[in-house]
Amino acid sequence: AARVSNKVGLESDAQNFLLMHAMGPNVAGVIGSAIAAGVMLKYVLAM
Repeated sequence: AARVSNKVGLESDAQNFLLMHAMGPNVAGVIGSAIAAGVMLKYVLAM
């Protein structure tokens, strides 16, 4: 999704540098998923 956003932005204006801005939500999602998995494992293994 980040590369698609970057490509569309570059088609509109060749001076756009959107890739890092578009990567932010992707990285945040990965971090959130890792935290959620850790919390779930903590509760499952505690049973």
